[in-house]
Amino acid sequence: MSRIGKMPVEIPSGVEVKVDGQTVTVRGPKGTLTQEFHPDMIIALEGNTVVVRRPSDEKQHRALHGLTRALIANMIEGVTKGYQKDLEISGVGYRAALQGKKLVLTMGFSHPVEFEPEPGIEFEVPAPTRITVRGIDKQLVGETAARIRAVRPPEPYLGKGIRYAGERIRRKAGKAGKV
Repeated sequence: MSRIGKMPVEIPSGVEVKVDGQTVTVRGPKGTLTQEFHPDMIIALEGNTVVVRRPSDEKQHRALHGLTRALIANMIEGVTKGYQKDLEISGVGYRAALQGKKLVLTMGFSHPVEFEPEPGIEFEVPAPTRITVRGIDKQLVGETAARIRAVRPPEPYLGKGIRYAGERIRRKAGKAGKV
């Protein structure tokens, strides 16, 4: 059995989980998430837990077992606590600002780069060089943060660009002088 897949997912108080065939709907204090899962997986509510079972020991079923359980656990955590990704901007003249709900990045291009938040995502700019992406869908938060980072990824010589908070950039030595 999959170590992750066989663990039941606890449902905290204030969270309502509904299993309708292969569709799981999780409703909590921060919002509602719905996701369709693979038809081979067996998802059941047992008391105050969600249990995922697999029909056989085939390689694909073993892989889907842990994945399905992890996705359900992420949905439950998302509607209770939510997810956030922090980004840092480094470089002279590089900065971020909020205009209404829209994120505006000044990254050394001839024009500012604007990001309209998708439904369920909100941006926060505590300082001109820090961005926080928040939401209840873990995948959507990560994807949005990755798209922001892709505007100007950190470069290896000076380390300028947008990086995740705590991300280490492998630096390269500059040009060697003539001897």
